Parts: sequence; structure tokens; C-alpha cells
Amino acid sequence: MASSPFSEEDFSCPVCCEVFKDPVLLSCTHSVCQSCLQQFWKAKGSTECPVCRQRSSNHDPPLNRHLKHLCEAFLQQSIRKEPICSLHQSELKLYCEDDKQLVCLVCRDSKLHRNHNFSPITEAAQECKERLDLILTPLCKKLEGFNEAKLNYEKTAKHIRVQTQDTERQIKQEFEQLHRFLRNEEAARLAALREEQKQKSEMMKRKIEKNDQDILSLSDTIRAMREIGKDDITFSQNYHSTVERAQCTVQDPERLPGALINVANHLGNLKFRVWEKMKDIVQYSPVVLDPNTAHPQLILSEDLTSVRCGDERQQLPNNPERFEAPVGVLGSDGFRSGTHRWDVEVGDSQDWIIGVAESSVVKKRSKSYSFSVFFKRSSWYVQCSGGKYKASPAENCETLCKLSMLRKVRIVLNFDSGEVTYSNASGTLCTQRYPAERTVFPYFSTHSSLKILHWEAKVRVDPKKMSKCPVS
Repeated sequence: MASSPFSEEDFSCPVCCEVFKDPVLLSCTHSVCQSCLQQFWKAKGSTECPVCRQRSSNHDPPLNRHLKHLCEAFLQQSIRKEPICSLHQSELKLYCEDDKQLVCLVCRDSKLHRNHNFSPITEAAQECKERLDLILTPLCKKLEGFNEAKLNYEKTAKHIRVQTQDTERQIKQEFEQLHRFLRNEEAARLAALREEQKQKSEMMKRKIEKNDQDILSLSDTIRAMREIGKDDITFSQNYHSTVERAQCTVQDPERLPGALINVANHLGNLKFRVWEKMKDIVQYSPVVLDPNTAHPQLILSEDLTSVRCGDERQQLPNNPERFEAPVGVLGSDGFRSGTHRWDVEVGDSQDWIIGVAESSVVKKRSKSYSFSVFFKRSSWYVQCSGGKYKASPAENCETLCKLSMLRKVRIVLNFDSGEVTYSNASGTLCTQRYPAERTVFPYFSTHSSLKILHWEAKVRVDPKKMSKCPVS
């Protein structure tokens, strides 16, 4: 389609500089938008033409219908106007595959595009849309991943707040128990001190009263002996009886060893003795479970030493450390050296796995690998399934295979030799070997419940170390 010989300026009002809206024709032959003219006249206070300033004799100029129709046609043409070739002013109808641009029919026949491949614009647009879809598909998937990550981040942030509140509550409970114990211990020791003070004060009170009586008796005797006679005859007559009376004196005041408060008994090693008594309320677990690795269906106890499988999945963040398969949980601390031991009570459960695993053990299922193969490569465990016992890897497990019931298992990890030994009250069940250079974590899985048994807390003084203390 050829371009229009008119431009937007030819149809613009001289007042608002936009395409005429209801143009009116003045007596001077100039045209102006009806609303623009009324505003202009109102502002000037006269009926001048906004263009030539000639006064109009008609206060209600007629509508310029011909110009109005032209303006409407121009606006309609502008809306429907097709893209035009800038070189030949012709409508763009083709797409040049070689130059990747729109061209007109004249361009197709020109030297500039000779021997090029062309296609209709609709076909080219469809091909471009298909290619764009191929480009957008991975971007859309990536966007979905970012949206999922945002939701997981928000869930993680919310869970962090919940974890903080729960942990703070439990810390306060633990310290309140310690504070209560210390307050009770303080009250008991102060009561013992006051009881000793009361007993020894009463004893001293009785001693003082008896001593006062003895002082009074002796004072009376001495005074009476000094007054036995004023003259020699009377003194001589009473002398022998007075001497006999003087020989009936009271016993000397007794010495009182241990009368003072036994300060050493109350203060000696006070903190140590209180600490020693605290073992009755303090429990120690050689393994503590890590809730950040627990499968959403597992519920951990507040002290993180027992686990049970719930009926429903908890709403927890899908962080990289968390098990999605199997239903498992790791211990919080990994072992890198030394020998470690922990006891697990399995009770009547007949569906569990206990052992050790690397932190990199597979926790998520994927179509790109065999889950069971990858899981076994980084874990060493004993399993009970339907009352049948087996080990993976199956090394020296003849005793394990013959068991009929197992309620408690002891796991001993000798990191330096790279061995994991499983035993019960009857003896060793099996021993597994693993690469000793790898850091491993205690591993637990259950569809019922498991419990890590506490150790008895003991406080003792090593006399060998005491003998090495320097004497100043």
C-alpha cells in the first residue's frame, strides 16, 4: 500500500497540536477544535481567530464536516497502516532468510537480495515463534526452578524461626532444671549449716550455764572459807572442817574440741561435690541425632536420642542434607579417628536399619542412577526386614542370619582399623570393613521406633594426674 500524501501535521489543531476533534470553520477559513476554540475565546475575552487574530462575527461557528471525515479516515489509516519499506515505500510482504529481515517485492528483485531465499511473513513468523519456543523452554524450566527455590527459601526461613523458638524453649527448660537443682542444693547446704550452728550453739549455751553455776559455787566456797573466824580461837576450831570443804571442789572446765563450725566440711570442694551430685540429673548420649537430616516422616525426641516414624509427612524444608529416601536420619557428629561405641534399642520393631554412612550418602531418589547401588556404596549397616536380619555388605554375618529376635544392638566403630562391629548380649553378630580414610556418621532408619541408650555419668579424680601437680 502506497504511503499517504498527508502527514499528521496536516490534520493537527493549531491550538492543541493534536488531530482535530470536532473541527469548526471560522469566517477567516481557519479551522480549530471546537473545545479548543471555546477555551481560547474564554481566556482572551474576545472572538479572535487563534491563528490570524481576525475577529469572528459568528459566535457559534459551523462544524467543518469534511475536515472531520478526513481526520477520522487519517486516524483509521494510521491504526491499520502496514509496515513500509524505507527504500521503496512499498508494503513489506516477504522475509529474507539470508539477511534475516523483512523486504518488499521490489527488494526481492533488486541486486541487494539476488539469489536469496524468501518466505511469506506469516510462515517466517511461525518458524521464528517455534525457534523462540525452543529457546524459551529451558528458560521457563529455569524460571520454574527459581520459583521453587524461592518457595523453599521462604519455607526454610520460616522453619529457621520455628527451630529457633523451639530450641530456645528447650534450652530454657534444661537450664531451669539445672537452676532448680542448684537452688535445692544451695538450700540443703544452707540448712545443714544452720542445723550445725543450732546444735553447737545449744551445746555452748549449756556449757556456759553449767560453767556459771560452777563459778557461783566456787565463789561461795572461797568467800565462806575466808570468813571462818575473826580471831585465832575460832579459826583454829573451824580449820579442819574448812579444809575438808575446800577439797570437795567441782571439776575443772572441760576443753571442747570440734566446737566450731566445720567450715571445711561445708566449703571444701563445694563446686566439685555439687557437680558430682549433678550426675543424677545429667544424661550423656554418645550419639545425638541431626534433625536437619531427618526424613519428613520421622519424629525426633526433644533430647535428639530417639526417633519414631509418624503417619504423615511433616512440612519441612527440602534442604540438601535431608533424607527423602530412605526414611533415615544421621547422627550430628561424624567420626574421623579413634574408637566409638553406642547402643541402640530396637525393641519389638521388625523394620529398621542401623549402621554408619558417609555424609555424601544418597538422600534423594533420581532417575539418573540406581538408588540402591549408590546408597550401598557409601553406607555400612545391619538391617531387619520382616523379622529377618542381614548385613550390607554381608561380611561374617552367619550369626546374624540365625537370629530370631534382637532387642538391643551395640555398634563399635574402630576408625583407625576401618571396622564396624555389631554385637548383643550373646556376643559379636558381624563385623564390616570400610575405607578408614572416610568420615562416617551414625545412620538410623525405621518405620517404627529406635532409641539410643544413655550412658551413666561418672565423676572421678585421676590420682596419677594429681601426683604430677607441682608443689609450691
